[in-house]
Amino acid sequence: LADKLDTIVAFFSIDERPTGSRDPFATRRSALGIIRLILENRLRVGLDRIIDVAYTGVVVQSRDAAVSRTGQEHDNADFFDFFADRLKVQQKEAGVRHDLIDAVFALGGEDDLVRLLARVRALQAFVETKEGADLLAGYKRAANILRKEGWPPPEAEKSARPERSRGALAPTPSGGPSTSLGTSEEGEDLRDGGRAVALSYTPEPEEAALISALDAAEPRAAAAVAAEDFEGAMSALATLRAPVDAFFDKVTVNDPDPARREARLGLLLRIRDAVHRVADFSKIEG
Repeated sequence: LADKLDTIVAFFSIDERPTGSRDPFATRRSALGIIRLILENRLRVGLDRIIDVAYTGVVVQSRDAAVSRTGQEHDNADFFDFFADRLKVQQKEAGVRHDLIDAVFALGGEDDLVRLLARVRALQAFVETKEGADLLAGYKRAANILRKEGWPPPEAEKSARPERSRGALAPTPSGGPSTSLGTSEEGEDLRDGGRAVALSYTPEPEEAALISALDAAEPRAAAAVAAEDFEGAMSALATLRAPVDAFFDKVTVNDPDPARREARLGLLLRIRDAVHRVADFSKIEG
């Protein structure tokens, strides 16, 4: 493993990378060997870490001896793209879809190949079911509306935390139904200086049902991902299929009432964020 890493790092350091069909130093073969060694031995190591270690002590000297750079100045982004491409090639023979590998890589922060591939295989099993296919269609419909409406606004997207779009049904002081959007795991509101933001209207039954389903599915999916139970995460997401379908069938997102429109766009954002706990579904074909 160290030998193959050293080979790739050395040639990447001097910008000798494979292009098209040209790979004179067999760096692609070295990458495939690294992937095989990690997966067959189930090595729980992060690519980011082992690339950093491989770069330790590397010094690249220019031909005129005027410029040199050390391994501390490298950028791992190119490596991840390179390994992602090799992983697609390596897994194609096993019947793993390349778009699902892209969907998991697109989330960022996942450089453990053993865990990544477990996530990809669970995702493939899920999207090939009716529940998975229907949820994918619902996700894409939600994502398209959000993109068309420019929601959330860029300034809100920048300041949002991962749990920004959570919500929960909560009673109003008078006992009537209301919806608090944008609460954290602890119930803290994230949209208005920590104060609860209650809807000014009674949500449609399908709207309330979707909020309730998201309230149940989001923590289950998050806990399952943290436990590396990716089948469990998919099972949690599968419970959203019927409420999402009913919401789109019965509820008008772009309601003339600005309050209703904003709240419902927030719900679509919750759908997107819940799914993105597992993979970026926008990268999935079909």
